[in-house]
Amino acid sequence: MNVLPSDPAARAAVRQGVSVSVATGLYGISFGALSVAAGVGLGPTMALSLLMFSGGSQFALIGVIGAAGTPVAAIATATLLGLRNTLYGAVVSPLLQVRGWRRLAAAHVTIDESTAVAVAQPEPAASRIGFWVTGVGVFVLWNAFVLLGALAGDALGDPRAWGLDAAAAAAFLALVWPRLAPRRAQLVAGLAVVATAALIPFVPPGIPVLAAAAVAVVVGLVTPNAPNAPDAPDAVDPAEKESVR
Repeated sequence: MNVLPSDPAARAAVRQGVSVSVATGLYGISFGALSVAAGVGLGPTMALSLLMFSGGSQFALIGVIGAAGTPVAAIATATLLGLRNTLYGAVVSPLLQVRGWRRLAAAHVTIDESTAVAVAQPEPAASRIGFWVTGVGVFVLWNAFVLLGALAGDALGDPRAWGLDAAAAAAFLALVWPRLAPRRAQLVAGLAVVATAALIPFVPPGIPVLAAAAVAVVVGLVTPNAPNAPDAPDAVDPAEKESVR
Protein backbone atom coordinates (compact mmCIF):
# COMPACT_ATOMS: atom_id res chain seq x y z
CA MET A 1 0.00 0.00 0.00
CA ASN A 2 1.39 3.39 -1.05
CA VAL A 3 1.23 5.80 1.89
CA LEU A 4 2.95 8.68 0.10
CA PRO A 5 0.87 11.67 -1.07
CA SER A 6 -0.30 11.66 -4.67
CA ASP A 7 1.08 15.12 -5.44
CA PRO A 8 4.62 14.82 -6.92
CA ALA A 9 5.94 17.83 -5.00
CA ALA A 10 4.57 16.48 -1.72
CA ARG A 11 6.04 13.04 -2.43
CA ALA A 12 9.43 14.58 -3.08
CA ALA A 13 9.18 16.55 0.17
CA VAL A 14 8.40 13.38 2.13
CA ARG A 15 11.32 11.53 0.59
CA GLN A 16 13.71 14.37 1.34
CA GLY A 17 12.41 14.66 4.90
CA VAL A 18 12.82 10.95 5.58
CA SER A 19 16.33 10.77 4.10
CA VAL A 20 17.50 13.80 6.08
CA SER A 21 15.89 12.45 9.25
CA VAL A 22 17.73 9.14 8.95
CA ALA A 23 21.11 10.76 8.25
CA THR A 24 20.74 13.27 11.07
CA GLY A 25 19.23 10.80 13.50
CA LEU A 26 22.14 8.41 13.11
CA TYR A 27 24.51 11.15 14.17
CA GLY A 28 22.67 11.20 17.50
CA ILE A 29 24.69 8.12 18.42
CA SER A 30 27.76 10.34 18.45
CA PHE A 31 26.20 12.88 20.77
CA GLY A 32 24.98 10.22 23.19
CA ALA A 33 28.37 8.54 23.38
CA LEU A 34 30.36 11.78 23.59
CA SER A 35 28.04 13.22 26.23
CA VAL A 36 28.49 10.22 28.51
CA ALA A 37 32.24 10.28 27.87
CA ALA A 38 32.29 13.95 28.93
CA GLY A 39 30.81 13.01 32.29
CA VAL A 40 27.19 13.90 31.60
CA GLY A 41 24.91 11.18 32.92
CA LEU A 42 22.25 9.31 30.96
CA GLY A 43 19.37 11.35 32.39
CA PRO A 44 20.88 14.79 31.68
CA THR A 45 21.96 13.64 28.23
CA MET A 46 18.41 12.64 27.31
CA ALA A 47 16.99 15.81 28.88
CA LEU A 48 19.30 17.90 26.70
CA SER A 49 18.27 15.97 23.63
CA LEU A 50 14.53 16.09 24.29
CA LEU A 51 14.22 19.64 25.61
CA MET A 52 17.02 21.57 23.93
CA PHE A 53 16.79 19.59 20.66
CA SER A 54 19.45 21.53 18.81
CA GLY A 55 22.36 19.36 17.80
CA GLY A 56 24.82 22.21 17.44
CA SER A 57 23.96 23.62 20.85
CA GLN A 58 24.09 20.18 22.44
CA PHE A 59 27.54 19.44 21.07
CA ALA A 60 28.74 22.90 22.05
CA LEU A 61 27.54 22.42 25.62
CA ILE A 62 29.17 19.03 26.15
CA GLY A 63 32.31 20.30 24.40
CA VAL A 64 32.71 23.00 27.02
CA ILE A 65 31.92 20.56 29.82
CA GLY A 66 34.38 18.02 28.43
CA ALA A 67 37.05 20.72 28.35
CA ALA A 68 36.43 21.44 32.07
CA GLY A 69 34.66 24.70 31.33
CA THR A 70 32.28 26.31 33.79
CA PRO A 71 28.53 25.66 33.64
CA VAL A 72 27.99 29.34 32.84
CA ALA A 73 30.34 29.12 29.85
CA ALA A 74 28.67 25.94 28.65
CA ILE A 75 25.18 27.44 28.82
CA ALA A 76 26.29 30.71 27.22
CA THR A 77 27.97 28.89 24.34
CA ALA A 78 24.96 26.66 23.70
CA THR A 79 22.63 29.66 23.86
CA LEU A 80 24.68 31.67 21.38
CA LEU A 81 24.67 28.82 18.91
CA GLY A 82 20.95 28.23 19.41
CA LEU A 83 20.09 31.83 18.54
CA ARG A 84 20.23 30.92 14.85
CA ASN A 85 16.94 29.08 15.28
CA THR A 86 15.19 32.40 15.81
CA LEU A 87 16.24 33.34 12.27
CA TYR A 88 14.86 30.05 11.00
CA GLY A 89 11.58 30.79 12.73
CA ALA A 90 11.24 34.02 10.80
CA VAL A 91 11.74 32.06 7.57
CA VAL A 92 9.35 29.17 8.16
CA SER A 93 6.59 30.97 10.05
CA PRO A 94 5.01 32.47 6.90
CA LEU A 95 5.17 29.05 5.23
CA LEU A 96 3.55 27.11 8.07
CA GLN A 97 0.92 29.61 9.23
CA VAL A 98 0.16 27.64 12.40
CA ARG A 99 -1.56 28.80 15.58
CA GLY A 100 -1.99 27.61 19.16
CA TRP A 101 -0.22 24.47 20.33
CA ARG A 102 0.87 23.69 16.77
CA ARG A 103 2.93 26.88 16.82
CA LEU A 104 4.73 25.67 19.95
CA ALA A 105 5.33 22.27 18.35
CA ALA A 106 6.63 23.92 15.18
CA ALA A 107 8.99 26.10 17.20
CA HIS A 108 10.45 23.05 18.94
CA VAL A 109 11.24 21.27 15.66
CA THR A 110 12.49 24.37 13.83
CA ILE A 111 16.06 23.29 13.22
CA ASP A 112 18.63 23.40 10.43
CA GLU A 113 17.24 20.35 8.67
CA SER A 114 13.51 21.08 8.85
CA THR A 115 14.11 24.64 7.67
CA ALA A 116 16.30 23.51 4.77
CA VAL A 117 13.76 20.95 3.56
CA ALA A 118 10.89 23.43 3.88
CA VAL A 119 12.51 26.24 1.92
CA ALA A 120 13.78 23.84 -0.77
CA GLN A 121 10.25 22.95 -1.88
CA PRO A 122 8.59 24.63 -4.89
CA GLU A 123 5.10 24.86 -3.37
CA PRO A 124 3.77 26.05 0.03
CA ALA A 125 1.91 22.79 0.66
CA ALA A 126 5.05 20.77 -0.03
CA SER A 127 7.03 23.11 2.21
CA ARG A 128 4.69 22.41 5.11
CA ILE A 129 4.84 18.66 4.54
CA GLY A 130 8.62 18.71 4.25
CA PHE A 131 8.95 20.75 7.43
CA TRP A 132 6.82 18.46 9.57
CA VAL A 133 8.17 15.19 8.16
CA THR A 134 11.73 16.36 8.72
CA GLY A 135 11.19 18.04 12.08
CA VAL A 136 9.27 15.17 13.65
CA GLY A 137 11.42 12.54 11.94
CA VAL A 138 14.65 14.06 13.19
CA PHE A 139 13.21 14.49 16.70
CA VAL A 140 12.19 10.84 16.96
CA LEU A 141 15.30 9.31 15.38
CA TRP A 142 17.76 11.73 16.98
CA ASN A 143 16.51 10.98 20.48
CA ALA A 144 16.33 7.25 19.82
CA PHE A 145 19.94 7.12 18.66
CA VAL A 146 21.11 9.48 21.40
CA LEU A 147 19.73 6.97 23.89
CA LEU A 148 21.48 4.14 22.06
CA GLY A 149 24.78 6.03 22.04
CA ALA A 150 24.49 6.99 25.69
CA LEU A 151 23.78 3.41 26.72
CA ALA A 152 26.63 2.02 24.66
CA GLY A 153 29.00 4.74 25.89
CA ASP A 154 32.70 4.14 25.45
CA ALA A 155 32.14 0.74 23.86
CA LEU A 156 31.43 2.52 20.59
CA GLY A 157 34.76 4.30 20.47
CA ASP A 158 34.63 7.61 18.61
CA PRO A 159 31.46 7.52 16.46
CA ARG A 160 32.82 10.32 14.29
CA ALA A 161 35.21 7.75 12.84
CA TRP A 162 32.19 6.06 11.24
CA GLY A 163 31.56 9.07 9.03
CA LEU A 164 28.15 9.86 10.52
CA ASP A 165 29.05 13.53 10.87
CA ALA A 166 29.86 13.63 7.16
CA ALA A 167 26.57 11.89 6.31
CA ALA A 168 24.51 14.50 8.11
CA ALA A 169 26.48 17.37 6.58
CA ALA A 170 26.22 15.84 3.11
CA ALA A 171 22.45 15.48 3.40
CA PHE A 172 22.13 19.10 4.48
CA LEU A 173 24.42 20.31 1.69
CA ALA A 174 22.41 18.38 -0.89
CA LEU A 175 19.33 20.34 0.13
CA VAL A 176 21.06 23.71 0.22
CA TRP A 177 23.00 23.30 -3.02
CA PRO A 178 20.09 24.01 -5.43
CA ARG A 179 19.43 27.25 -3.54
CA LEU A 180 22.89 28.51 -4.46
CA ALA A 181 22.11 29.05 -8.15
CA PRO A 182 21.53 32.84 -7.87
CA ARG A 183 24.75 34.84 -7.69
CA ARG A 184 23.64 36.64 -4.56
CA ALA A 185 23.16 33.30 -2.79
CA GLN A 186 26.66 32.29 -3.86
CA LEU A 187 28.02 35.58 -2.55
CA VAL A 188 26.31 35.07 0.82
CA ALA A 189 27.56 31.48 1.08
CA GLY A 190 31.12 32.44 0.18
CA LEU A 191 31.32 35.35 2.60
CA ALA A 192 29.72 33.27 5.36
CA VAL A 193 32.30 30.52 4.88
CA VAL A 194 35.16 33.04 4.99
CA ALA A 195 33.80 34.73 8.11
CA THR A 196 33.25 31.43 9.90
CA ALA A 197 36.65 30.00 9.01
CA ALA A 198 38.40 33.20 10.07
CA LEU A 199 36.70 33.32 13.47
CA ILE A 200 36.83 29.64 14.51
CA PRO A 201 40.42 29.76 15.90
CA PHE A 202 39.81 32.90 17.93
CA VAL A 203 36.28 32.93 19.35
CA PRO A 204 34.13 30.56 21.42
CA PRO A 205 31.88 28.01 19.69
CA GLY A 206 28.67 29.58 18.46
CA ILE A 207 30.09 32.98 17.56
CA PRO A 208 31.19 31.96 14.01
CA VAL A 209 27.69 30.73 13.21
CA LEU A 210 26.17 34.01 14.40
CA ALA A 211 28.74 35.90 12.34
CA ALA A 212 27.76 33.91 9.26
CA ALA A 213 24.11 34.79 9.86
CA ALA A 214 25.07 38.44 10.27
CA VAL A 215 26.87 38.29 6.92
CA ALA A 216 23.67 37.08 5.27
CA VAL A 217 21.68 39.91 6.84
CA VAL A 218 24.20 42.55 5.76
CA VAL A 219 24.35 41.24 2.19
CA GLY A 220 20.57 41.21 2.05
CA LEU A 221 20.44 44.85 3.14
CA VAL A 222 23.12 46.19 0.80
CA THR A 223 22.27 44.10 -2.28
CA PRO A 224 18.49 44.11 -2.75
CA ASN A 225 16.97 41.89 -5.43
CA ALA A 226 17.54 43.19 -8.92
CA PRO A 227 14.24 43.95 -10.69
CA ASN A 228 14.80 41.28 -13.30
CA ALA A 229 16.43 38.66 -11.07
CA PRO A 230 14.87 35.19 -11.22
CA ASP A 231 13.97 35.26 -7.52
CA ALA A 232 12.54 38.78 -7.49
CA PRO A 233 8.78 39.16 -7.00
CA ASP A 234 8.48 41.40 -10.09
CA ALA A 235 10.15 38.89 -12.38
CA VAL A 236 6.89 37.63 -13.87
CA ASP A 237 6.28 36.94 -17.51
CA PRO A 238 4.24 39.77 -19.10
CA ALA A 239 1.83 37.25 -20.58
CA GLU A 240 1.16 35.87 -17.12
CA LYS A 241 0.41 39.38 -15.86
CA GLU A 242 -2.11 39.88 -18.65
CA SER A 243 -3.79 36.56 -17.87
CA VAL A 244 -4.09 37.51 -14.20
CA ARG A 245 -5.80 40.75 -15.12
